[in-house]
Amino acid sequence: MKNKLLILFLLVVNTYASQINGRVVDADSGAPLSFVNVIVLNTEIGAATDLNGNFLITGLEPGFYRLMASFIGYDIGYSDEVQINDTKNAFVTIELKQKNIELGTVTVQASTFEKIEESPLSVQQIQVSDIEKNPGANRDISKVIQSFPGVGSTVSFRNDVIVRGGGPSESVFYLDGIEIPNLNHFATQGASGGPVGIINPDFIQSVDYYSGAFPANRGDALSGVFDFKQKSGNKEKMNGRAVIGASELALTMDGPLGEKTTYLASVRRSYLQFLFGALGLPFLPTFNDYQFKTETQFDPKNKLTIVSLGALDYNRLNLDIDDPTEDQEYILSYLPESDQWNYMIGANYTHFRGKSFQNYIFSRNMLNNEEFKYLDNDDELPKIQDYKSQEIENKFRFENTVRVRDYKISMGLGLQYVKYNNDTYRQIFVNDQVVDKVYQSDLDFFKYAAFAQVSKPFFNQRLSLSLGMRTDLNNYSDSMSNPIDQISPRFSASYVLARKWNLNFNMGRYYQLPAYTTLGFRDNSGQLVNKENDLKYIGVNHIIAGFEYLPYVDSRIAVEGFYKEYSQYPFSVLDSVSIANKGSDFGVIGDEEVTSTSKGRAYGFEISGRLVFLNRLNTIFAYTFVRSEFADYSGDLIPSSWDSRHIFTGTVTKGFNRGWQAGGKLRVLGGLPYTPYDLNKSSLVAAWNTQNRAFWDFSRYNAERLDPFVQLDLRVDKQYNFRNIALLLYLDIQNILNYQAKQPDIILVDADANGNKIIENPEAPFAEQRYRLKRIENSSGTVLPTIGVVLDF
Repeated sequence: MKNKLLILFLLVVNTYASQINGRVVDADSGAPLSFVNVIVLNTEIGAATDLNGNFLITGLEPGFYRLMASFIGYDIGYSDEVQINDTKNAFVTIELKQKNIELGTVTVQASTFEKIEESPLSVQQIQVSDIEKNPGANRDISKVIQSFPGVGSTVSFRNDVIVRGGGPSESVFYLDGIEIPNLNHFATQGASGGPVGIINPDFIQSVDYYSGAFPANRGDALSGVFDFKQKSGNKEKMNGRAVIGASELALTMDGPLGEKTTYLASVRRSYLQFLFGALGLPFLPTFNDYQFKTETQFDPKNKLTIVSLGALDYNRLNLDIDDPTEDQEYILSYLPESDQWNYMIGANYTHFRGKSFQNYIFSRNMLNNEEFKYLDNDDELPKIQDYKSQEIENKFRFENTVRVRDYKISMGLGLQYVKYNNDTYRQIFVNDQVVDKVYQSDLDFFKYAAFAQVSKPFFNQRLSLSLGMRTDLNNYSDSMSNPIDQISPRFSASYVLARKWNLNFNMGRYYQLPAYTTLGFRDNSGQLVNKENDLKYIGVNHIIAGFEYLPYVDSRIAVEGFYKEYSQYPFSVLDSVSIANKGSDFGVIGDEEVTSTSKGRAYGFEISGRLVFLNRLNTIFAYTFVRSEFADYSGDLIPSSWDSRHIFTGTVTKGFNRGWQAGGKLRVLGGLPYTPYDLNKSSLVAAWNTQNRAFWDFSRYNAERLDPFVQLDLRVDKQYNFRNIALLLYLDIQNILNYQAKQPDIILVDADANGNKIIENPEAPFAEQRYRLKRIENSSGTVLPTIGVVLDF
């Protein structure tokens, strides 16, 4: 019997090793390279390319791998990290750059950390294992980003992208070179945040995250640029992956579509509405999304990539709670219900010609956002808030990259046609009276861009310099139509001090268009108020300097100092604060009257590193000291809402035998500033009824500060590999220390025994009547365990 069971087990469990297929090409011409040596990093396993540049490496156990390619006359090249198991092989393309001059007395340390000529510093490369195994992230790419240098966050379940003290609307995102407007479900219109990432992590090959030194072909960013590179579909057979995650069910398929085309496609649906309902939470969110990619390699010189991404989100209030608590009643009283959907579809056509290649990029994206709330949450009563808005962008971008001797030259043009519409009804309390904010807006205009960048090495490639120039303009107004006003120069330098040491520098000026909600805002008479206020592009100057140490081929330690100076930031006329401080809440940001008069600055330093020990123990750490300040109504610099001062993240993962892996992540965030309440204004019945929550005292903006926040996350993975199936089980525990982060107290209207709101002076005229308010303590943070299942077939 034991022998029979052993034979049966051997038939089920696959003892055959996995493999990696690939191709090595010239980075500039796209031509395949023959007889290139390709080895698996930190092993002696390898192969050589054939006459068509193809290679096949076998004899690998399931896991994460990077490849190294070497060839006479070319710099050593490295692949992105790939994940393989016995049901899913990987296909990689390695691009090699030609050597123009042999190094003299200087030998450069070979490194998997690719040095980008235009951006020699402030760039982090996020690999597959960082996404798949990150403790506390639950395979959410938006949460993974928060583990890297300079990225702050609010102490909540949101995924706001806050880079080096900048606001959550200051970053841009690209998917295979195509810009995407939204990174999260339930996105805050006018910013970047939301509770759940919209990108399926099963599509991501790698991410280049720029916190400065932006290349000239990436515009409309003040603090961050994120370039997501997607995987290619399997060329030989169809594969699938089914996932039960922390909040959703997902199905991903990939495979061939003919001899020259591959595809990836996925759908995801959340089950949060059922979980939240069972737990008795006051809101019931539901999200759905799809994603697909096709890649057609017509021949070695021509490739077409088509990508699309879309989401359907809606949030409803849970009005079936039998006996709601005070904090549940608070959320139910002010939170609106929402419907939101968005999509992006784009095509990137690449053509190689000689020592150059051209990209023709077309895309369209659309956001539809609706929010509404009924009086007393009764849909038979009038709405007290009704908001509908759409943003539509149709884009074209052309890029040409050419190498002439030692020079790398990039140049291009951009054109966008934008449509924005808005239908708003909302009550606000201004100048001691209730005002109906009612307007409809319909706006369309063109945006234009031109850019160029030249890079060149000197002194036997010991010194590398790059100079770029960009301008952006549009026909929204005369203030934004002059290209000279938005000239955006940038300069980078990198110097090899010694074999393992580099000194890096960058300075540049960057511009960003204010949010469409701000451009399209109208008063009740229908006038584009901010256009009349001479609204301008937001500007920022960056100066960054630092050095890096490369102890091993796959390890790196870097120290950088940075300074950012903002100008022409929109300043809220109603609240007398910079719009830079807003964006960390759900809803809409920027739909108000502003002036382009706000100034600010952010400065500090970072110490970061990635160390790999014995190819099994991986460590990522980052400490950022940052000060972020923006001018108040009197022009004095005060701490911004993102002035966390100290950000530390340390992540350690360790692989073990038999498919086990464990890891932990410690995150320490300095206390963020916050604004006290204006209880005198909030107690007015007329004022409270407009928003059902307390008003901030903007005369004391960010005068208080929260305590620091500490969170420790743990994760354990176990992978089983069978003949035609691979099964991954993981346990992820967020905030295992159960750290409670104190938040600003919640202000409520006191009620009598019958649940009626108590008015302290009911005999007074309505405009003078006041509610009796009470304060309850508020904190966030709880132990959150999650069990995940990933099935590859």
